[in-house]
Amino acid sequence: MKVQISVNGEDTSADVEPRLLLAHYLREQVGLKATNIGCDTTSCGACTVLLDGEAVKSCTLLAVQAEGQSVTTMEGLEGASEGQPTHPVTAAFRAEHGLQCGFCTPGMVMSAVSLISHDDDLDERKVREGLEGNLCRCTGYHNIVRAVLVAAGKDPDAEQKAEAESDALRTAPGFSRGESAEEARA
Repeated sequence: MKVQISVNGEDTSADVEPRLLLAHYLREQVGLKATNIGCDTTSCGACTVLLDGEAVKSCTLLAVQAEGQSVTTMEGLEGASEGQPTHPVTAAFRAEHGLQCGFCTPGMVMSAVSLISHDDDLDERKVREGLEGNLCRCTGYHNIVRAVLVAAGKDPDAEQKAEAESDALRTAPGFSRGESAEEARA
């Protein structure tokens, strides 16, 4: 069966078995190795790519189901040409040490790109919920969550700063018991 799929902006086509998974198509037919296959059961998310801008797990999607659609992989984010700037999400993963061993990173980054593109008001809880389908075997979630928040233009320490400010107000002279931090500020 012949499939034609745009991958990272380039048209690809191949004769494939109808049962060929998109992850295998990307790795074996197109030669892109960033899409990792960790479980074949959609549990780990290492194979996450964008299909027409939506995050999908390519280990449970047939290549024929992507016929005529656009797939973006981690390689597509980095840019194929020299001089192209690094994608803000990958830059944030580097800056915030969210890379860990790197096996889960492509799937995490692709899920983060999708998450950021769909929610302008991300916070730590939303990021953690949005990445639930991606497993980091190094359990380095803290820095990954920080990286996604930074990439989204959020202060990853905002909640801790607000909590520290609230604690400081509670212990400040003139603060009375039963008064909220907001009331003390007023």
